Amino acid sequence: CIKTKMKSKISASGRQDRPEYLKKKAFFDQLITAYGRKPVLEILENPGIEIFRLHLADTNQNRGIIQQIQHLAEQRGIKIFRHSRSGLSRISKNSKQDQGVACDIYCPGYKCFDEQKNAILAGQSKVLIALDGVKNPQNLGMIIRSVTASPCHGLLIPDRGTPDLSPLVIKASAGTIFKSTIIRCKNLVDSLQYLKSHGFAICMLSSHNAIPINSISLPPSVVYILGSESDGVSQEIEAICDYRIGIPMENDIESLNVAVTAALLAFKAH
Repeated sequence: CIKTKMKSKISASGRQDRPEYLKKKAFFDQLITAYGRKPVLEILENPGIEIFRLHLADTNQNRGIIQQIQHLAEQRGIKIFRHSRSGLSRISKNSKQDQGVACDIYCPGYKCFDEQKNAILAGQSKVLIALDGVKNPQNLGMIIRSVTASPCHGLLIPDRGTPDLSPLVIKASAGTIFKSTIIRCKNLVDSLQYLKSHGFAICMLSSHNAIPINSISLPPSVVYILGSESDGVSQEIEAICDYRIGIPMENDIESLNVAVTAALLAFKAH
């Protein structure tokens, strides 16, 4: 039994090293799943969004908006998969809001850090915005929109502790999420340490004991870190930061909304 298990592990490892496997994995890693009848219909109506496949629960009645969704998918040549209600919920991961409908959207700029780090180091823009604990989906969507419109290389987010790229995030981004460079990482500390070792200045935004951003000269390679709406940057991240910077405020205002702060930083990118 031991030999069989070892052989199985080696075989699986061998498959994972094959170029076909890696190419397929990279493709599936760039898919975002949207759900809900109206959000999916709006996505299908946008020819600029590349949809990989449509998922429908077999409990849906083929009329009204479901009929529209199916008709649009057929017109566009999108594969339609039918599932049990529980099966559809496993795909959407939100049984209370998916309404029996989900679709997989291809986002070429949605990549994992390990695949993207060489492009970051080689890119013309060496400025990243990173999020540490931002919880509000609308804030995330607005941040994505600002970063996408700016000279920044992209947005760095950890797999855990950041909202899913849900229909609410997609709507708040005004659809720019499909044009964005969003780099997800398993561990934000490790990713920041890697960038730091390659010459990036790690800067946390703070409203307390911070150097005004307009009075500091930063190197061309920078990661700006925005913390959670309530607690700011975590102590673990703060420990590895090179600079603690802030945006000067007037009229006794302590801080700005995190999405507004992200926009200001994104367009400061040099």
